[in-house]
Amino acid sequence: MHSVVDWLAFAIWEDGTLVRSLSLSPDSGIMENIGDPLEFECPYWAGERAVEPDPAWDDEEPYALPFHPLEMGEDALRFLFGFVIEGLPDDADLNAEEIPMYGFKVTDPTGREQAEREAAYAEAIARMSPPRRFRMGPDGKMQEIGNDDL
Repeated sequence: MHSVVDWLAFAIWEDGTLVRSLSLSPDSGIMENIGDPLEFECPYWAGERAVEPDPAWDDEEPYALPFHPLEMGEDALRFLFGFVIEGLPDDADLNAEEIPMYGFKVTDPTGREQAEREAAYAEAIARMSPPRRFRMGPDGKMQEIGNDDL
């Protein structure tokens, strides 16, 4: 899910075969709809989860999709993984913050790669000109200032 653009996408493979894939947003519409809808999707496609217009916005156009993708996304999380992120949790939901996760640390046992990165960084810094600093002037235009003016 990407809340900035109300985008939802998910896919399910079984034994290496794609069985369900859905990707949609109000701006792009339905970009992918492969396979049969899953049980949790049915109320959305049946119109039971329509986006109701806000009465405070009398000039609001109808929502571009028959339902809100992020609401379906929360139901997808619950159906597929047993928890929600932003929706109202059910008593049966897992607490996602209590699920243990493994972490991995990539190491460079010789230190050579890190030394090379640091040397390249130092070389790039050495080739740079001194920084230029600017401040908004009284006329609203940016004016360059020297280090003494800080």
